[in-house]
Amino acid sequence: MKDTIDVDRAMGATTRADTGARRLLRPRTAVLSAALLLSALLGIAAAPAAAIAPRTTLPIIEPQVMCVLCKIPLNVAESQQANAERAFIQELIDKGDTESQVKKTLVAQYGSRVLGLPPASGFNLAVYLVPAAVVLVLLAFLFALLPSWRRHARAAAGLKRPAPSLDPSDAARLDSDLARFS
Repeated sequence: MKDTIDVDRAMGATTRADTGARRLLRPRTAVLSAALLLSALLGIAAAPAAAIAPRTTLPIIEPQVMCVLCKIPLNVAESQQANAERAFIQELIDKGDTESQVKKTLVAQYGSRVLGLPPASGFNLAVYLVPAAVVLVLLAFLFALLPSWRRHARAAAGLKRPAPSLDPSDAARLDSDLARFS
């Protein structure tokens, strides 16, 4: 027993009450460790379930692809070609293809013109970059010209209108009103 007290004192315990408290904490630590281990295992087991791609449907694909004959989104197209494309897409979905697989198959069948958005590569990249560049250039012009516009506006305001002056009778009446309300 003397050895236990010396070990506990070496670890920082000064009384037997402190030793008892440490012994009570050990089971709590074990329970906490077990809970953390269990949650980690459940997280690992749930990861493959989350990695499974959700099944796609025709209403998800339709707005993203175009009718190659009508050149409008498939969800609004009303032609035989649009109906043929819908049937082809539905066959791919029934086969179990994912959204990306359906799109790749459509591009292989009809070409890249079937996609609603062009791929972000090559010259098509300009579709995404030019609008952003235009907005940045316009913001730069605004940032550069705004101080100049404000300076000119202040100068023009100072030249066009002199400060209004009050008639002495109006000034006396104003002073009496202000004195009365103060």
